Amino acid sequence: MVADDNPVVRAGLTALLSGREDITVVAEAADGSAAYEAARAHRPDVVLLDVRMPGVDGISALPYLVGIAPVVMLTYSRESEIVQEALRRGAGGYLVHGEFTADQLVAAVRDITEGRAHFTSTAADALLTQLRQAQGTGQQLPDGLGGAYTNGRPQTGIGRSSLPPPTTSAENLSQLQSPMAQSSPDRAGFRLSAREAEIMDLIASGMNNQQIAATCFISEKTVKNHINRIFAKLHSTSRSEAAAKWLGTAPGPGRGVG
Repeated sequence: MVADDNPVVRAGLTALLSGREDITVVAEAADGSAAYEAARAHRPDVVLLDVRMPGVDGISALPYLVGIAPVVMLTYSRESEIVQEALRRGAGGYLVHGEFTADQLVAAVRDITEGRAHFTSTAADALLTQLRQAQGTGQQLPDGLGGAYTNGRPQTGIGRSSLPPPTTSAENLSQLQSPMAQSSPDRAGFRLSAREAEIMDLIASGMNNQQIAATCFISEKTVKNHINRIFAKLHSTSRSEAAAKWLGTAPGPGRGVG
């Protein structure tokens, strides 16, 4: 099952994976609540889950999904804190767009059902950082890092999730307020269009214009035009400045103001 709010990403992943003899995409979902309902209905062998989705995001839905099938985060979100939280909540792998090939994605889908975790470089670095920090402070790593499920049985990839089974009903899941939504900067004032917001997310993830064009199936010239409008709306003169404002990390009184 593929869960991502971007229909272009979902279509691309479905086309890529469905072209393999031993893989079938049985369902798609655009948010965490729909992903949970689809997983209950279709019982997939693997769930590919985005982090940032409207309503119930991937991190919030993760504890519910891992009780049904192994979950691999497949996302543009590369922040260390998000990677670590996904692993704490039971993700069996973490793949960042732009850091893997099509064949590597297919291999990850096949391997995860056998309890073999997959991480791209950004996620591996985040995990290594946490390991080093825990070693340096003498603290124990949190239970559940990388917990996964194989054929309905919990496995010990790096550690089995210690989170108790969620008691929230499927109906209540759709009403959860995402922790990421609570902590995300207020972007309403920027007044970006849906396409501009998508491109700004890709800029913040570190993609260059060529990569953005390929991801969004548009020309590099169109990407540049979008970026010029984004910079104007964010009152920014560089990608780094725009990304800082977009992510809410820019210092000073202008933070969070479009």
